[in-house]
Amino acid sequence: MTICNRILLFSVVLCLFFLSLYSSDQVFGNESLPKDIKWLTNTTDPTFASEQAIKGGTFHSSILSFPMTFRVVGPDSNGSFRSAFDDNQLSLINIHPNTENIIPELATHWAFGKDKKTMYFKLNRDARWSDGKPVTADDFTFTLEFMRSKEIVAPWYNDYYTKEIDKVIVYDDYTLAVVATKAQPDLHLRVWLTPIPRHFYGKLDKDFIKKYNWKIVPNTGPYQVSDFQKGKYVHFERKKDWWAKDLRYFKNRFNVDKVVFSVVRDFNILWEYFKKGKVDVFPLTMPNYWHEKSKTPVIENGYVHKIWFFNDTQQSAMGMWLNQDREIFRDQNVRHAFAHAMNIDKVIKNVLRNDFFHLEHGFVGYGKYSNTSIKARRFDLEKVGQYMKASGWNRGGDGIWNKDGKRFSVEVTYSIDEHTPRLVVLKEEAKKAGIELQLQRLDSSAAFKKFLEKKHDVAWMGWSTSLRPQFWEHFHSINAHKPQTNNITNTDDPEMDRLNDAFRNSLEEKERIQLSWKIQSKIHEIGCFVPTFMVPYVRQAYWRWWRLPEIPGTKMTGDLFSPFGSTTGGLFWYDKDLHTETEKAMKANQKFKPITILNEMYKIKS
Repeated sequence: MTICNRILLFSVVLCLFFLSLYSSDQVFGNESLPKDIKWLTNTTDPTFASEQAIKGGTFHSSILSFPMTFRVVGPDSNGSFRSAFDDNQLSLINIHPNTENIIPELATHWAFGKDKKTMYFKLNRDARWSDGKPVTADDFTFTLEFMRSKEIVAPWYNDYYTKEIDKVIVYDDYTLAVVATKAQPDLHLRVWLTPIPRHFYGKLDKDFIKKYNWKIVPNTGPYQVSDFQKGKYVHFERKKDWWAKDLRYFKNRFNVDKVVFSVVRDFNILWEYFKKGKVDVFPLTMPNYWHEKSKTPVIENGYVHKIWFFNDTQQSAMGMWLNQDREIFRDQNVRHAFAHAMNIDKVIKNVLRNDFFHLEHGFVGYGKYSNTSIKARRFDLEKVGQYMKASGWNRGGDGIWNKDGKRFSVEVTYSIDEHTPRLVVLKEEAKKAGIELQLQRLDSSAAFKKFLEKKHDVAWMGWSTSLRPQFWEHFHSINAHKPQTNNITNTDDPEMDRLNDAFRNSLEEKERIQLSWKIQSKIHEIGCFVPTFMVPYVRQAYWRWWRLPEIPGTKMTGDLFSPFGSTTGGLFWYDKDLHTETEKAMKANQKFKPITILNEMYKIKS
């Protein structure tokens, strides 16, 4: 051996010796973990699945329209079906749906940095993508690269993953840290990243949108798309060898072998399909279905069960979103008058059987972050007149307010046919107040596309919720006056921007709560959102061969028969014996006792 080779060998041995002084997950490149790091985990919170659950069966569900893309970012990706993809993609950690404590997902352990902006994670070494590739720390590094890329054409994600997340530090393949740009009171809610498979995407380019429009991306969850036909259906199959199937909070869940989403574009047709057994579950939230239409043989003969399950969670911001880029809604007085012309309480009483509750503002149910002092504007003809006259409007010969030859006539766009009776009442009541509503019903995808492109007058819709109020995406001017953002009211207000920026930059929880209240008050003052209804419960009908745990759901459950979702989905299972028994009884015209389950365990205390 030459002298040079001996020197090289000695250097390698010496290097390995020093590396051995540290644990294998403490040193990687130029980064090292803090010596006093305190690793945490959670294997003691109560489980919420049933030990009686068994695997098998096909669950038949439906969607009102086919998704416009399978991408979860970029143009046309923010539709309702996106949740089916998101819910099959695990994150580093999650929140227990009853205790609200942190629970493990892709990470087995976590730790908080002293700087209050860094969280450390140890990955589960068994975690796998759908294609069998291991989930590594590099997939989280790629998340930042991906979400910051201009090629994905997603300004909101570009902004969030630049301004909120500073970096991902990789210590080894299974140890990483996620660093926020600033200290956070709810750090775990800010840095719980979802991985993106670098090995699948490779280098992003300008063809990203088109190239991945219908690609099936590997995921880490229990199901993966197995088949689809555009405009017709999407099929998911359960991974028989899913790496997480025996973990504490996933065991006895995600039980059906196959989930079929068929496109049924009309809600009334969907009801007929359900009664014929072509669809397994049907929502009975709407009072006419719960009280009237459910008086049908399949339910009265006991073949189908009904359940009313109360929850205690954030309420969707359901209401009328006014586009302030429309000339008529640029005037705050007119927006306030519009709100006072909407007789929401009459709809609740006459159409909704008093089953629904009047939503007071867009951020109800967020605990201490909700401003409970805000009350929605009620129907008041006198106040309508005061606001309209203050802005120089006069009642025309047809009773509609008029100014400079322009009538107060606006289009209300919506997507669910069953909402028509509600809007008809609002239309008739608004006419008394001198406002004409033109109702436009569109396919759900077309309606949402119209809203995102800001081509609406009034958007009738509700937004999904999160653990903390999300203000910036809906009310900051940086998201106004341009398509494909969630600021569908085009709110552009300097004070609102200041409050939004302060909320995003706040380091203290107490201050964030105060800012949250101020922002909600500012939204109420601007009047760009007219809150309508909230439904703090789930009501569904389901064929009796589907079974639920003894406590059917969690306090955060929004759908008892959601097949996916790492914290509340996949609790139900298929009972083949009950299916056979039911089919025999139906053929023989035999009946079972009708079943209606009422569960108020998590009912919000008034």
